[in-house]
Amino acid sequence: QVQLVESGGGLVQAGGSLRLSCAASGTIFSIDNMGWFRQAPGKEREFAGRISWSDGSTNYADSVKGRFTISRDSAKKTVYLQMNSLKPEDTAVYYCTATLKTDWRPVLYSYWGQGTQVTVSS
Repeated sequence: QVQLVESGGGLVQAGGSLRLSCAASGTIFSIDNMGWFRQAPGKEREFAGRISWSDGSTNYADSVKGRFTISRDSAKKTVYLQMNSLKPEDTAVYYCTATLKTDWRPVLYSYWGQGTQVTVSS
């Protein structure tokens, strides 16, 4: 079993910043990547960004590029999402995701966190 526990959501004014964290635990052999999706009210879940565990390379959705930064702490199996210059349209539930192996076999599994609410007021 693998668990992803997110923290750091909350209410912030437009232009402000928040930092989300997501810690992975459980039966983890190796991590391929971790990332973040978000889902605004009445909208589909959308990709926000991802970080490769092997080399730390990142990619982002155009909507957050230049404002959001993903980083990782490999020893803690934790991924962070630093969100700056927040806009009301960033309001959403943010979900952490991890793609990883649970044993030596070349099989990857994807897991999701429970989500954390981010609300940006205008």
